Amino acid sequence: MLAERPPDAFGEFTHGEGEGIRRQKRRVRRHRAAVEQPVDVATRETFYYLDPLDMSMTDRGADREDPIGKPVVRSDPAVTGERAAEAVGFDPDDPDDLEAAARTVREFASDAIGDDHVLMLRGAAACAALVRGLDSYTAAAERAGDGVSVAFVRKWARVHALPQSIRRHVARGEIAPSAAKHIARVSGEPRYVLAFAILDGGLTVREVRAIASEVNDGRPIAEALQERDVTLGEVTVALPEGTYVELRRRASIENTDPGEIVAEALSAYFKEK
Repeated sequence: MLAERPPDAFGEFTHGEGEGIRRQKRRVRRHRAAVEQPVDVATRETFYYLDPLDMSMTDRGADREDPIGKPVVRSDPAVTGERAAEAVGFDPDDPDDLEAAARTVREFASDAIGDDHVLMLRGAAACAALVRGLDSYTAAAERAGDGVSVAFVRKWARVHALPQSIRRHVARGEIAPSAAKHIARVSGEPRYVLAFAILDGGLTVREVRAIASEVNDGRPIAEALQERDVTLGEVTVALPEGTYVELRRRASIENTDPGEIVAEALSAYFKEK
Protein backbone atom coordinates (compact mmCIF):
# COMPACT_ATOMS: atom_id res chain seq x y z
CA MET A 1 0.00 0.00 0.00
CA LEU A 2 1.04 3.63 -0.33
CA ALA A 3 2.82 5.23 2.60
CA GLU A 4 0.39 6.48 5.21
CA ARG A 5 0.42 10.19 6.11
CA PRO A 6 1.57 10.92 9.66
CA PRO A 7 -1.43 11.13 12.02
CA ASP A 8 -0.67 14.74 12.96
CA ALA A 9 -0.43 16.00 9.38
CA PHE A 10 -2.12 19.38 8.99
CA GLY A 11 -5.37 19.22 7.10
CA GLU A 12 -5.88 15.52 7.66
CA PHE A 13 -9.54 14.79 8.05
CA THR A 14 -11.27 11.50 8.77
CA HIS A 15 -15.04 11.27 8.50
CA GLY A 16 -16.71 9.20 11.19
CA GLU A 17 -17.24 9.12 14.94
CA GLY A 18 -14.49 7.95 17.26
CA GLU A 19 -11.94 8.67 14.55
CA GLY A 20 -8.93 8.74 16.86
CA ILE A 21 -9.64 5.31 18.29
CA ARG A 22 -10.37 3.78 14.90
CA ARG A 23 -7.25 5.33 13.39
CA GLN A 24 -5.16 3.76 16.13
CA LYS A 25 -6.83 0.39 15.53
CA ARG A 26 -6.06 0.64 11.82
CA ARG A 27 -2.40 1.42 12.52
CA VAL A 28 -2.19 -1.68 14.68
CA ARG A 29 -3.95 -3.72 11.99
CA ARG A 30 -1.64 -2.42 9.26
CA HIS A 31 1.37 -3.37 11.34
CA ARG A 32 -0.08 -6.82 11.84
CA ALA A 33 -0.78 -7.10 8.12
CA ALA A 34 2.82 -6.20 7.34
CA VAL A 35 4.15 -9.16 9.28
CA GLU A 36 1.40 -11.66 8.53
CA GLN A 37 2.08 -14.01 5.66
CA PRO A 38 -0.59 -13.66 2.95
CA VAL A 39 -2.82 -16.65 2.64
CA ASP A 40 -3.28 -18.05 -0.83
CA VAL A 41 -4.55 -21.60 -0.67
CA ALA A 42 -6.41 -23.80 -3.09
CA THR A 43 -10.10 -23.44 -2.36
CA ARG A 44 -13.32 -25.19 -3.27
CA GLU A 45 -15.28 -21.99 -3.60
CA THR A 46 -18.62 -21.48 -5.27
CA PHE A 47 -18.15 -18.54 -7.60
CA TYR A 48 -20.74 -15.77 -7.50
CA TYR A 49 -19.99 -13.40 -10.32
CA LEU A 50 -21.28 -12.24 -13.64
CA ASP A 51 -19.61 -13.73 -16.69
CA PRO A 52 -16.28 -11.92 -17.16
CA LEU A 53 -16.68 -12.29 -20.88
CA ASP A 54 -19.93 -10.33 -20.90
CA MET A 55 -18.83 -6.94 -22.20
CA SER A 56 -22.15 -5.19 -21.56
CA MET A 57 -21.24 -3.90 -18.11
CA THR A 58 -19.67 -0.52 -17.33
CA ASP A 59 -17.05 0.17 -14.67
CA ARG A 60 -19.79 1.20 -12.24
CA GLY A 61 -21.38 -2.17 -12.89
CA ALA A 62 -19.92 -5.48 -11.86
CA ASP A 63 -17.37 -6.42 -14.49
CA ARG A 64 -14.71 -5.44 -16.98
CA GLU A 65 -15.64 -2.92 -19.66
CA ASP A 66 -12.48 -3.26 -21.80
CA PRO A 67 -11.82 -5.86 -24.52
CA ILE A 68 -10.70 -9.22 -23.14
CA GLY A 69 -6.92 -9.65 -23.26
CA LYS A 70 -6.17 -5.99 -24.01
CA PRO A 71 -3.58 -4.52 -21.58
CA VAL A 72 -5.47 -1.29 -20.95
CA VAL A 73 -4.23 -0.91 -17.38
CA ARG A 74 -0.84 -2.62 -17.70
CA SER A 75 0.09 -0.43 -20.69
CA ASP A 76 -0.70 2.83 -18.89
CA PRO A 77 2.55 4.56 -17.77
CA ALA A 78 0.57 6.47 -15.15
CA VAL A 79 -0.12 3.13 -13.46
CA THR A 80 2.86 0.86 -14.15
CA GLY A 81 5.52 3.45 -15.02
CA GLU A 82 8.36 2.22 -17.22
CA ARG A 83 6.91 -1.29 -17.14
CA ALA A 84 4.05 -0.12 -19.37
CA ALA A 85 6.31 -0.84 -22.34
CA GLU A 86 6.40 -4.52 -21.30
CA ALA A 87 2.62 -4.90 -21.56
CA VAL A 88 1.50 -7.81 -23.71
CA GLY A 89 -2.01 -8.28 -25.04
CA PHE A 90 -3.79 -11.45 -26.12
CA ASP A 91 -6.35 -11.32 -28.91
CA PRO A 92 -8.72 -14.27 -28.31
CA ASP A 93 -9.50 -14.37 -32.04
CA ASP A 94 -5.85 -14.70 -33.08
CA PRO A 95 -4.47 -18.29 -33.11
CA ASP A 96 -0.91 -17.08 -32.46
CA ASP A 97 -2.07 -14.99 -29.51
CA LEU A 98 -3.97 -17.97 -28.14
CA GLU A 99 -0.82 -20.06 -28.31
CA ALA A 100 1.08 -17.29 -26.50
CA ALA A 101 -1.72 -17.11 -23.93
CA ALA A 102 -1.48 -20.87 -23.34
CA ARG A 103 2.28 -20.60 -22.73
CA THR A 104 1.75 -17.66 -20.39
CA VAL A 105 -0.89 -19.50 -18.38
CA ARG A 106 1.36 -22.54 -18.15
CA GLU A 107 4.23 -20.42 -16.79
CA PHE A 108 1.85 -18.59 -14.47
CA ALA A 109 0.49 -21.83 -13.02
CA SER A 110 4.02 -23.14 -12.43
CA ASP A 111 4.89 -20.10 -10.27
CA ALA A 112 7.60 -19.14 -12.75
CA ILE A 113 6.71 -15.45 -12.41
CA GLY A 114 6.78 -15.37 -8.62
CA ASP A 115 4.72 -12.68 -6.88
CA ASP A 116 5.25 -9.95 -9.49
CA HIS A 117 1.84 -8.25 -9.51
CA VAL A 118 2.18 -6.87 -13.05
CA LEU A 119 3.11 -10.27 -14.48
CA MET A 120 0.31 -11.86 -12.49
CA LEU A 121 -2.13 -9.49 -14.18
CA ARG A 122 -0.64 -10.57 -17.51
CA GLY A 123 -1.28 -14.17 -16.51
CA ALA A 124 -4.86 -13.28 -15.61
CA ALA A 125 -5.30 -11.67 -19.03
CA ALA A 126 -3.95 -14.81 -20.68
CA CYS A 127 -6.43 -16.95 -18.75
CA ALA A 128 -9.34 -14.76 -19.82
CA ALA A 129 -8.24 -14.63 -23.46
CA LEU A 130 -7.85 -18.40 -23.55
CA VAL A 131 -11.33 -18.88 -22.09
CA ARG A 132 -12.86 -16.43 -24.55
CA GLY A 133 -11.00 -17.89 -27.52
CA LEU A 134 -11.92 -21.49 -26.71
CA ASP A 135 -15.30 -20.66 -25.20
CA SER A 136 -14.70 -23.01 -22.29
CA TYR A 137 -12.86 -23.01 -18.96
CA THR A 138 -12.17 -26.72 -19.35
CA ALA A 139 -10.80 -26.34 -22.87
CA ALA A 140 -8.65 -23.42 -21.72
CA ALA A 141 -7.12 -25.46 -18.91
CA GLU A 142 -6.46 -28.38 -21.25
CA ARG A 143 -4.86 -26.08 -23.84
CA ALA A 144 -2.55 -24.63 -21.19
CA GLY A 145 -1.32 -28.12 -20.38
CA ASP A 146 -0.65 -30.39 -17.43
CA GLY A 147 -0.63 -28.75 -14.04
CA VAL A 148 -3.21 -26.13 -14.98
CA SER A 149 -6.59 -26.70 -13.35
CA VAL A 150 -9.98 -25.41 -14.39
CA ALA A 151 -10.28 -23.67 -11.02
CA PHE A 152 -6.98 -21.85 -11.60
CA VAL A 153 -8.05 -20.59 -15.02
CA ARG A 154 -11.49 -19.60 -13.77
CA LYS A 155 -10.43 -17.53 -10.79
CA TRP A 156 -7.69 -15.66 -12.63
CA ALA A 157 -9.96 -15.00 -15.61
CA ARG A 158 -12.34 -13.43 -13.07
CA VAL A 159 -9.54 -11.15 -11.85
CA HIS A 160 -9.03 -9.96 -15.43
CA ALA A 161 -12.78 -9.28 -15.51
CA LEU A 162 -12.68 -6.92 -12.53
CA PRO A 163 -13.58 -3.27 -13.22
CA GLN A 164 -10.71 -1.03 -14.24
CA SER A 165 -11.02 1.08 -11.09
CA ILE A 166 -10.07 -2.00 -9.06
CA ARG A 167 -7.52 -3.45 -11.48
CA ARG A 168 -5.56 -0.20 -11.40
CA HIS A 169 -4.94 -0.64 -7.68
CA VAL A 170 -3.74 -4.18 -8.35
CA ALA A 171 -1.38 -2.94 -11.06
CA ARG A 172 -0.01 -0.29 -8.70
CA GLY A 173 0.71 -2.91 -6.09
CA GLU A 174 -1.83 -1.47 -3.64
CA ILE A 175 -4.10 -4.53 -3.76
CA ALA A 176 -2.42 -7.94 -3.81
CA PRO A 177 -3.40 -10.17 -6.75
CA SER A 178 -4.16 -12.92 -4.23
CA ALA A 179 -6.65 -10.54 -2.60
CA ALA A 180 -8.09 -9.61 -6.00
CA LYS A 181 -9.06 -13.27 -6.52
CA HIS A 182 -11.37 -13.02 -3.53
CA ILE A 183 -12.70 -9.59 -4.50
CA ALA A 184 -13.75 -11.19 -7.78
CA ARG A 185 -15.87 -13.70 -5.88
CA VAL A 186 -18.16 -10.86 -4.78
CA SER A 187 -20.59 -9.11 -7.12
CA GLY A 188 -22.24 -5.71 -7.27
CA GLU A 189 -21.56 -2.81 -4.91
CA PRO A 190 -19.98 -5.00 -2.19
CA ARG A 191 -17.20 -5.80 -4.66
CA TYR A 192 -16.13 -2.16 -4.66
CA VAL A 193 -16.61 -1.84 -0.92
CA LEU A 194 -14.36 -4.82 -0.25
CA ALA A 195 -11.67 -3.62 -2.66
CA PHE A 196 -11.58 -0.12 -1.25
CA ALA A 197 -11.69 -1.40 2.34
CA ILE A 198 -8.30 -2.95 1.62
CA LEU A 199 -6.97 0.51 0.83
CA ASP A 200 -8.58 2.33 3.74
CA GLY A 201 -8.77 -0.42 6.34
CA GLY A 202 -5.57 -2.38 5.84
CA LEU A 203 -7.32 -5.73 5.42
CA THR A 204 -5.11 -8.80 5.03
CA VAL A 205 -5.64 -11.41 2.32
CA ARG A 206 -6.93 -13.76 5.00
CA GLU A 207 -9.55 -11.20 6.04
CA VAL A 208 -10.54 -10.45 2.44
CA ARG A 209 -11.08 -14.14 1.78
CA ALA A 210 -13.20 -14.54 4.91
CA ILE A 211 -15.30 -11.44 4.17
CA ALA A 212 -15.94 -12.57 0.59
CA SER A 213 -17.24 -15.90 1.89
CA GLU A 214 -19.42 -14.21 4.51
CA VAL A 215 -20.92 -11.78 2.00
CA ASN A 216 -21.71 -14.62 -0.40
CA ASP A 217 -23.43 -16.38 2.50
CA GLY A 218 -25.70 -13.35 2.89
CA ARG A 219 -23.96 -11.28 5.55
CA PRO A 220 -24.07 -7.48 5.00
CA ILE A 221 -20.59 -6.30 4.11
CA ALA A 222 -20.79 -3.35 6.51
CA GLU A 223 -21.32 -5.81 9.35
CA ALA A 224 -18.40 -7.98 8.23
CA LEU A 225 -16.13 -4.93 8.04
CA GLN A 226 -17.26 -3.56 11.39
CA GLU A 227 -16.30 -6.83 13.05
CA ARG A 228 -12.76 -6.16 11.80
CA ASP A 229 -12.70 -2.53 13.00
CA VAL A 230 -13.16 -1.09 9.51
CA THR A 231 -15.85 1.57 9.18
CA LEU A 232 -17.66 1.56 5.86
CA GLY A 233 -17.32 4.92 4.14
CA GLU A 234 -14.44 6.19 6.27
CA VAL A 235 -11.54 7.61 4.29
CA THR A 236 -8.69 9.93 5.27
CA VAL A 237 -7.98 12.86 2.95
CA ALA A 238 -5.39 15.65 3.05
CA LEU A 239 -6.83 19.10 2.29
CA PRO A 240 -5.14 22.40 1.45
CA GLU A 241 -4.99 24.72 4.45
CA GLY A 242 -7.66 27.10 3.20
CA THR A 243 -10.07 24.31 2.26
CA TYR A 244 -9.53 22.58 5.58
CA VAL A 245 -10.22 25.74 7.59
CA GLU A 246 -13.31 26.59 5.53
CA LEU A 247 -14.67 23.05 5.90
CA ARG A 248 -14.29 23.12 9.65
CA ARG A 249 -15.67 26.67 9.88
CA ARG A 250 -18.80 25.87 7.88
CA ALA A 251 -19.40 22.63 9.73
CA SER A 252 -19.28 24.52 13.02
CA ILE A 253 -21.57 27.33 11.83
CA GLU A 254 -24.08 24.87 10.34
CA ASN A 255 -23.96 22.56 13.37
CA THR A 256 -23.11 19.57 11.22
CA ASP A 257 -20.36 17.03 10.76
CA PRO A 258 -17.66 17.90 8.18
CA GLY A 259 -18.35 14.55 6.56
CA GLU A 260 -21.91 15.63 5.74
CA ILE A 261 -20.61 18.65 3.85
CA VAL A 262 -18.02 16.57 2.02
CA ALA A 263 -20.60 13.90 1.11
CA GLU A 264 -23.04 16.50 -0.23
CA ALA A 265 -20.34 18.25 -2.25
CA LEU A 266 -19.04 15.00 -3.72
CA SER A 267 -22.54 13.81 -4.61
CA ALA A 268 -23.12 17.03 -6.56
CA TYR A 269 -19.70 16.72 -8.22
CA PHE A 270 -20.28 13.13 -9.32
CA LYS A 271 -23.71 13.99 -10.72
CA GLU A 272 -22.13 16.70 -12.88
CA LYS A 273 -19.61 14.18 -14.20
